[in-house]
Amino acid sequence: MLIINANLITLGDDPRILGDHAVLIKDGLITDIGPSKALEAKYPERDKLDARGQYVMPGSICAHTHFYGAYARGMAIPGPPPADFPQILERLWWPLDKALDRDSVRASALVCLVDAIKHGATSLIDHHASPNFIDGSLDVIGAAVEAAGLRAVLCYEVTDRDGMDKMAAGIDENLRFQAAVADHPRLRGTFGLHASLTLNDASLRACADAIPDESGFHIHLAEHEADEDDSLRRTGQRVVRRLDAYGIWRSNTIAAHGVHIDAAERALLKTRGVWLSHQPRSNMNNGVGAADIDGMLAEGLKVCLGNDGFSNNMWAEWKAAYLLHKVVGRDPRAANGMHIARMAWDNNAALMAEFFPGAPIGQISIGAAADLILVDYHPFTPLTAGNLPWHLLFGFEPSMVTATICAGQVLMRDREILVLDEAAIAAEALALAPKVWENYTRNAELALQL
Repeated sequence: MLIINANLITLGDDPRILGDHAVLIKDGLITDIGPSKALEAKYPERDKLDARGQYVMPGSICAHTHFYGAYARGMAIPGPPPADFPQILERLWWPLDKALDRDSVRASALVCLVDAIKHGATSLIDHHASPNFIDGSLDVIGAAVEAAGLRAVLCYEVTDRDGMDKMAAGIDENLRFQAAVADHPRLRGTFGLHASLTLNDASLRACADAIPDESGFHIHLAEHEADEDDSLRRTGQRVVRRLDAYGIWRSNTIAAHGVHIDAAERALLKTRGVWLSHQPRSNMNNGVGAADIDGMLAEGLKVCLGNDGFSNNMWAEWKAAYLLHKVVGRDPRAANGMHIARMAWDNNAALMAEFFPGAPIGQISIGAAADLILVDYHPFTPLTAGNLPWHLLFGFEPSMVTATICAGQVLMRDREILVLDEAAIAAEALALAPKVWENYTRNAELALQL
């Protein structure tokens, strides 16, 4: 396929804006780039996708999400409103994940994947939990990703809060799925852990012993002070030190949040080469605080941008991150546009390369993965590589995404999703919702009695 009449936003090491250019895609990769007229003459027989002057740029990447959270939308929490994040876990998320079965896991994944395609997110790293449907749960999500045509890294959340048998089942699900998709072109597995506060010493040792040396983990870290407090009670050490003793911190481990880690913990994470994912909308919603992303980036930590299941509109996450830290620090210089771009473009792309090393992701260059979006943006001020982040923050909107392409396959064209039946997926999810909510409410009411 030859995309013609495009204004390219290349990103990568040398970001450029290339007017009236074309991109040749073959076997899921970008194989040629050049002026439209030159490439049309060079490849006259190729099928053409006319961008009609739109911007063509790499698709968004999400470093941390939860597909299974889809059924929380509009759901009532029994009893008084949760007063803090531990109560949100105990009364919202843990009763909800217990309410999920095979069908609702599949439906929640599909509605999130539709959301991703519509918003131009082509690569996603998901963190799953369904303690009453563990075995095969990642296969169900993986099949949904395959049907959607997107790229994803999946894991199961190991925890002992539901007992040691389910903890062991979570280990097995991670290991089985990693092996099953090791050679898949668009799927990978990693090893999920919930958080230090729901993993005892025996569980951590079992996880550390099970995982191959070359693999990493995906874990929530110090999202709230409770994680640090729990670790101090258990061991007298802060949480990063506790987890380090079990070899959790590796160069391909993802730590989500890190809101309440201190300078010494940040230094240790940097030494170990850990990836830290920032989720500003979720942090605001849960009232947990704001991570020191400027300090972390200045210290050389590999900070990425995720959404925590909020939605797969990653540009909304950009905007939230840009504004949140200015309010928290009462400093308009905080979280400048280039810092957000470094997280969302450079670091997210480098993180995906840990799982898909065969071709660069997140850039338009020869040999890169053809994960692209078309954006109908008409700037009324100059748009350059230097000011691109601010155009995205103040001009780009997700409604402007007209086409989404992953691994060379057109998933959405002219805002019509081609690979999934959006209406049927929504109807199926809606039909399942009453049962999920009924199960959730029963679980939540039990939690209130504890």
